[in-house]
Amino acid sequence: MTEMPVSGGDARYEDAVARFSIAAAIAGLQGDLAQGLNPCVECCDRHTGAGRIALRWVSVEGRLEEYTFEQLQALSARMANLLVAAGIKPGDVVAGLLPRTPELVATVLGCWRAGAVYQPLFTAFGPKAIEQRLQTGATKCVVTNSTNRAKLDEIAACPQVVTVLGAGAALPAGDVDFHAAMAAAPAEFAPVLRRGDDLFLMMSTSGTTGLPKGVPVPLRALLSFAAYMRDAIGMREGDVFWNIADPGWAYGLYYAITGPLLLGQATTLFEGGFTADSTYDLITRLGVTSLAGSPTAYRLLMAAGPEAAAQVKGRLRVVSSAGEPLNPEVIRWFDAHLAAPIHDHYGQTETGMVVNNHHGLSHPLRPGSAGFAMPGYRVVVLDEAGTELGPNQPGILAVDIAASPLMWFTGYHRKDTPAIADGYYRTGDSVEFEPDGSISFIGRADDVITSSGYRIGPFDVESALLEHPAVIEAAVIGVPDPQRTEIVKAFVILAPGQAGSAALAEELMQHVRHRLSAHAYPRRIDFVTELPKTPSGKIQRFLLRKAEIEQQAQA
Repeated sequence: MTEMPVSGGDARYEDAVARFSIAAAIAGLQGDLAQGLNPCVECCDRHTGAGRIALRWVSVEGRLEEYTFEQLQALSARMANLLVAAGIKPGDVVAGLLPRTPELVATVLGCWRAGAVYQPLFTAFGPKAIEQRLQTGATKCVVTNSTNRAKLDEIAACPQVVTVLGAGAALPAGDVDFHAAMAAAPAEFAPVLRRGDDLFLMMSTSGTTGLPKGVPVPLRALLSFAAYMRDAIGMREGDVFWNIADPGWAYGLYYAITGPLLLGQATTLFEGGFTADSTYDLITRLGVTSLAGSPTAYRLLMAAGPEAAAQVKGRLRVVSSAGEPLNPEVIRWFDAHLAAPIHDHYGQTETGMVVNNHHGLSHPLRPGSAGFAMPGYRVVVLDEAGTELGPNQPGILAVDIAASPLMWFTGYHRKDTPAIADGYYRTGDSVEFEPDGSISFIGRADDVITSSGYRIGPFDVESALLEHPAVIEAAVIGVPDPQRTEIVKAFVILAPGQAGSAALAEELMQHVRHRLSAHAYPRRIDFVTELPKTPSGKIQRFLLRKAEIEQQAQA
């Protein structure tokens, strides 16, 4: 049985780039991209035989259940039989509208085992968001639970529904009873083999600047997912890994479900909502050594204070951050109060993670940097004409397709507009190379502020604001100004015990002016209690700009 290698320690980044071989990456799979493979085999079956733990699940009430790869293999077979009995064929799309539970993992693996394509639906979605994604995928079946089932009643032409019934809940007419059907289904099902370009996931973009677009994920993306877990997460034998991201989104599905299981390592799912107390409790209780999540979650840990963090100080070997740029203040706080190195990782639904400060590879680290291209990718910075730029020249981050054998995205699902032009996939994010080859993030192209001829990245201003002890979160936008084109405006959430005032606003302005520059400080500050975010936690600055424009129009 071929095993996916797990990092045993740090290797030099330059050596890893020089030694990268797509043939070696392919050899890490049990199946063959050309002749046939199955993602359930890669993420489950091939790791059976030794009684290894595959899943640690903690319920809302705090109950811990552990599942071996053998148990997940049987659950996936039962689920595959259930889906086939419901009319699902290889290549059909099956959606999961489920919380972080063993039923979710069984659905994902069973879908793959049957040769179908899994589509995640975040449980906070309303009917409109669900319907849009079901239409995108031409979805044939939805697996949900009693809590979320009513949302499907508002969807026209809803596909077949499989429902995980809650205590005392009645089965809606026409639904399949998940547990009853699973109990009656055989625990054997021969995996359906597919090829490398066949799909196994149907994702959607977060829709921050328009309607979500379908992102088809082929089986060859497994090579990229494995590389991220090994090189960037730095997964080691014996790690207790917890990615707190929800599998209803790309980072959670790619790297909380697929990635660790692909390497034969256990993953952790917590059914409850995020709180600092529950996070610290589970780190202690489970002995978590490798934690992954978003900067939003990490800022909430900071908000709980050093006293709360003291209980887990020194327990975490590594911490990984994705979803938004990691502010340097977070890095300093984690070093001081958790004694844990926290590294920023960059990617998109369309690419997976491609630029990282790698835990498993040794290279220079610079606070505020997104890191270096993952081996198997070549990233460049392009100007508007498509010319590759050198160090300290801001432009758009792009992936050089021909020189990136791990790149798997070829275009949006059923969209005529090409996503790749002139051999590059343009991310839409504004960055620049540093002289050492690392990438510095400036912001989304439409987030960059132009004031008095200066280009100002919101990330830098937000990071400076977060250094002030009164601030727990901040978002920065540009608002029109007749003299300066735009001025910087900040929306600030204050730490507990702080109160917004004109004096504090002035103090924050001068703090940023001193820390950053005289042209980049916020000239207006609004104190708010919340910021608009996508369900995955990314700040939606475009909504702040839209509200500002509407407010000015009414004035």
